This record gives sequence, structure tokens and C-alpha cells, in this order.
Amino acid sequence: MTAAPDLLHGLAPGEVEHLLAGEHREPHRVLGVHPVPGGVVLRALCPDAARAECRLPDGSVRSMAEVQSGLFAIRLDGADPGPTTRYVFHFAAGASWERGDPYRFPPGLGELDLHLFNEGKHRRLWRHLGAHPAERDGVAGVQFAVWAPNARRVSVIGDFCRWDGRFFPMRLLGGSGVFELFLPGVSAGALYKFEILTAEGVLRVKTDPMAQAMEHPPETASRVTASTYAWGDEGWMAERRGWDHARRPMSIYEVHLGSWARGEGGRPLGYREIAPRLAAHARALGFTHLELLPIAEHPFGGSWGYQVTGYFAPTARFGGPDDFRFFVDHCHREGLGVILDWVPAHFPKDDFALRRFDGSALYEHDDPRLAEHPDWGTLIFNYGREEVRGFLIANALYWLDEFHIDGLRVDAVASMLYRDYSRGEGQWLPNPMGGRENLEAIAFLRAMNEAVLEDQPGCFTVAEESTSWPHVTRPAAEGGLGFTLKWNMGWMHDTLGYFQTDPFFRPYHQNDLTFAMIYEYSERFIMPLSHDEVVHLKGSLIGKMPGDPWQKFANLRLLYAYQFTRPGKQLLFMGSEIAPSEEWNHDHGLDWRLAEEPRRAGLLRYLADLGGLYRASPALWADDHVPEGFAWIDCADHKNAVVSYLRRGEGAHLVVVLNLTPLVHDDYRIGVPSGGAYRVLLSSDAETYGGSGVGHGVEAAVEDMPYHGQPRSIRLRLPPLGALVLAPVTHE
Repeated sequence: MTAAPDLLHGLAPGEVEHLLAGEHREPHRVLGVHPVPGGVVLRALCPDAARAECRLPDGSVRSMAEVQSGLFAIRLDGADPGPTTRYVFHFAAGASWERGDPYRFPPGLGELDLHLFNEGKHRRLWRHLGAHPAERDGVAGVQFAVWAPNARRVSVIGDFCRWDGRFFPMRLLGGSGVFELFLPGVSAGALYKFEILTAEGVLRVKTDPMAQAMEHPPETASRVTASTYAWGDEGWMAERRGWDHARRPMSIYEVHLGSWARGEGGRPLGYREIAPRLAAHARALGFTHLELLPIAEHPFGGSWGYQVTGYFAPTARFGGPDDFRFFVDHCHREGLGVILDWVPAHFPKDDFALRRFDGSALYEHDDPRLAEHPDWGTLIFNYGREEVRGFLIANALYWLDEFHIDGLRVDAVASMLYRDYSRGEGQWLPNPMGGRENLEAIAFLRAMNEAVLEDQPGCFTVAEESTSWPHVTRPAAEGGLGFTLKWNMGWMHDTLGYFQTDPFFRPYHQNDLTFAMIYEYSERFIMPLSHDEVVHLKGSLIGKMPGDPWQKFANLRLLYAYQFTRPGKQLLFMGSEIAPSEEWNHDHGLDWRLAEEPRRAGLLRYLADLGGLYRASPALWADDHVPEGFAWIDCADHKNAVVSYLRRGEGAHLVVVLNLTPLVHDDYRIGVPSGGAYRVLLSSDAETYGGSGVGHGVEAAVEDMPYHGQPRSIRLRLPPLGALVLAPVTHE
């Protein structure tokens, strides 16, 4: 078929053939509106169409010539008729398709945005890459943009074009590696992906790395979305900016949203449905924060969210992005902070997602000695690539900004810090200085933490770091990694090991319980009793406790008392309050019927009182991070397996005594700093909690007898496997 010469005016030889072969990186050179002497030429692409027409803004319809198979053109005298010009394509079977012209619009991304992206410094990347409903020259549509620098061609595909990559090839913006296209007529709710022709000529179909919503798994398409949510947490957000979390109470309830509770027929509860129930429960137990296992989209529920394929999309399992905004908003209005588990350490090999995104190792390394995680069968981000580093930093800020998340708990930090993590000899590459440290990951973590500090004041980050890497919570400017807090894995291992020991043998292991104070102030810690301790055949917490049922529950109450009253913040996994005897199973909701059993009902009351005491007592949290906030009264009574200590803060102090054996200790003397009397605020052995009632409600007179290095002392009756928390009182 031969076209009039002016229909191809300005095109290089072979350019049309290049477009029709699906390999043109700048389709706007061929398609769209192009000036010619005395008028303009309009060109449109629609493979398989038998004929095409041009519907002008005045309502008139003009036939278009078929330049080559699927490429249609028309010459119009005078000026461009304008952006409301539309094309009507007719197919041999009788169907027709009318749409606007995607190729008449200028680029939707500016040079500054592209420059910042390529340098890894664009902190609002999600507002520019991905899919965004927009209006261009009065025409409504969606702006698409994706980074695929090694692709020969990228097309937007979706339910708006029969998922056919021939219809909407995208334009490469200079040397940025970013392809973009504005599609008129597409709107929020549309499903889409990107079809990528690799340098090797292979077609790959990928979800959008920046998609802010996705289909419900197991489906994998990205979904165009736009928020209409009106926030109601202005007071919380204003106060948050000035918070120093080291000096605030922080008691965290860790939650897997899909299994905290289930609805009819075992269905998971949605974000809006679960929010009031979960927030009320957490508040009743005195928790200050919820920590959610990852809710970024993931294909396999059995990963609990730790194998992410949609870094910017809240999982559709529980609703849409605005539903998740409601969840966070409701928590804030109920006085609860929200922490999100965030996973920048690795991503899965699912071929629809980031793996070899444009046919090359784009987000990961090419060398498997750097790219693959041997433990999890996943891929490791290339932290040395500016665009990848910027993608992850922008993602961290996205959750804090768009969803008002208060903190990020960064998963698997230890695996990021070492090139030889879980690798044997010959399976890893040293860094340029010959060491095992991952210098690029260290630089990324520092940059991420600095960005959070600068961009989202009042927000915080938490490292799950299981080695002795130094200065995890020291500011990056001072040579640290810059995290606000770190999980104290050493405390968790030593403490659970001690509590699993039969009380008869505990006198020989007391140093296991007290050792963590040696390094307590090397970092700012959270003490986790997390989901990791109740899975993979580790048994439940109550199952780890020795003794008969009474002793098991007494031990568990004692463990919680120690966790809540020593320095550091604390975290408990959901279900800890009802002590299920079975391991956690992500496929089922917690068995809340257990809460009706007497011992478990007592445990619930105990945790509510313990949490309330913690929140109401600055001595337990205001000076967590400095040695002045804690002092041993006595940690050397190995024979009786009794430890006692002081907690101080904001001018107040509390005395804590732990009896770690099932023997009652009568007339047990404890040194104290104040005169007058001390009153028991909490006894874990109170009858209402399922205990024997020893020591509950006691007020002990202070004697002028120095003891334990203190100027005075009191005598107590210590309950079996029990904790006492006492405060000084003044009698007028």
C-alpha cells in the first residue's frame, strides 16, 4: 500500500517499519500530530483494524488512509484541530473502537524529575513513575511511566486494549531509561501491565514496580488508583512531629492482619472491618503501637508478606489503598501508632515482578554471588545502583507520607550488611577493600534513615539486626546506621532460654537472665517476643514454659513482667495475651474462645493491668536509653533465683522483684532508696490473674537498715514464680 508523500512527511526511511515491528523507542515521532506545509498530519496505530476515521471537535468525521497495515493517517488543512480529536477504528467482524490520541501530548515528566531519579535522589518518586489519573489539555486519562533502560520497546497493556502490546508503545525520555505515555480515556480502576521487548528480542509482561494498587492474589495485574480519602488524624500528625521516641512509652502489639481474626466462613477481615475491633483490643491491653507484618502486595500468603512483589501497593486481600488509609486513621484517632514491617533486603523471583525486569538484572545484581539469597530463594537488591537505591528510599517515605505510618521495622538487616551472609567459601565476593561488609547496603541504610529523619520528623525506624554490628542506632552523621531502635535479639534468645529452664536449675543460669544489661546501652533496644518465636516447630510461648499448667501460666506472667519492667521498649505477638497451646498458623484466625477459659481470662486481665501500669509509669520508659534509668538492687542471689532492680524516670522510681522459682520466700529483705513505705502496685501472682494471691496489695514499711547498697530496706513475702512492682508512698 502506497501513501501520499505528505502523510509520511518528516519521517526517516524505515521508521514506519520500525514502529510496526514493535521496536520503536520514540513512537511519538511517527504517531500523533505533525506539521506539514499548509496543515497537519494525524497518524494513529491500530493493528487489525480494517479502516479508520477521524472524529473532529466540530463533530465531523473524516476517513483516514491506511499508510501501512494498521497505521492510518489523514492530512488536515490549517491548524491542529485540538486534543478532543478522536479516532474510530472499524474491524472486519463489525466491531468498532473509538478513542483519543495518546501521541499528541508532550512528556509528563520534567528533566529535573528524571535527573533526580537517575541520581537516586527523588524522594517523591511515586508521584511521577507508575500510573496516575490526570487531565492534559482538558482531556482526562492516565499518565504511565516506567524505568526499563535496556528495553528495545515498552508498551502499556491492559483491559483497555485487550492486553495487546501493539496498541500503545511508550516513548523513551532521553537517556533516563524512563518510558512514558499518557492514555486518554483510561481511568482509576483500570487493570494494566507493561509489555517489554528485551535487548535479546524476548517479550516479557511485568507488573508496574510503582503500582499503588494491584489485583487480588493470585492475579497479578496492576490497578490504576487515585485516593479520595479525607484524613481525620490532624492532631496526631501535628503532635508526632515533635516526639522523641526514646523518651516515650512504646509497647508494641505485633499483628498478622489475615489471621488476627476471621469472619464468616473463615474469610479474612477487611481493613475497615478489622480496624475498630483491633484498635479497641490493643488499647484495652495498654499497647501504644500496632506493628503489622508486611502488607505490601505479595503473591504467596505463606510468606506472611515478606516476599514482596508490589512495594507501593497495600495488599488487595483486605481492600484498597483508601481502606488501608482508614485503618491507620482509625488507629491514630484511638491513640495507637502504626508500625509497618518493610522488606528492602530481598524480593522473590516471580517472573511477573522485579526479576530481570527489562531483560537485564535491573533491580538485582547479575552475578548470583551477589544477587541471590541462599536461605530464602530470593534476589538481593543492587544497593549500589542509584535508581534502585532511590526506588527503595522513596518507598520508605511513601508509606510514611501517603499512609501516615509512624515507623518502619526493617526486616533482615543483618542479611544486608554482610556479603557472606549464609554463604560458604567461594560463594561470595569481597567488597573493593577485600572485606565482607556490604558497603553499598550500609550507604543505602544510612541514606534511608537520614531521609526519614529529614523528611518525616517524628517517624522512626527499627532494625531487625541479629548480629553484633556496632552503632546500629547511632546517627548516620556520627558513623552509625541511623536507626531509631533495634530489636534486642540477644535478650530474646537468652531470656527465652532461661525461662525454658526448669526452676530447679535456674540458680545455675541466672547470668543468662541478667547478661543483657551488660550491653543494654550500646543501642536503643526493643525486646521482641515476636511471631518468629512461635513458628517452624518452635512451639507456643506457653508451651515453652516448664512445669504443670499452673506453673506454666505463672512463668508466662513472670516473663511478661520482666519484659515490661526492664529497660527498653517491648513487643508481643498477637495471641500472647491468650496463650494458645498451638503454634501460630497464618491460615487460621486466633482462637478467641480460649479467652473464656479461667487461666487465660486471668492472663488477659494481667496483661491489661501490666500494660496500663507501664503506660502510666514514666519510671518504666522515660529514661530507657540512659544508665540513670536502671539500677540493680541485687542480681547475685543465685541460690534463691531472685533478682531485684530499680527503674527511674521523671523524678519517680519503682522497685521490681522477681522470684524465679515456685518457692515462697518469707521475710525477704530488699534494699530501697526511700523512706516511709512501699506499696505493691502489681503482683503477677494475684488471684484475679490465676495466681495464689501471695504478696498482692501489700504495703511494706521501710526500715532504717541499709541493704543491697541502699540506705534503707523493706521486708517482703515473695510469691512463687511471681513478680512484684512497688512504688514509694508517703503517709501524712
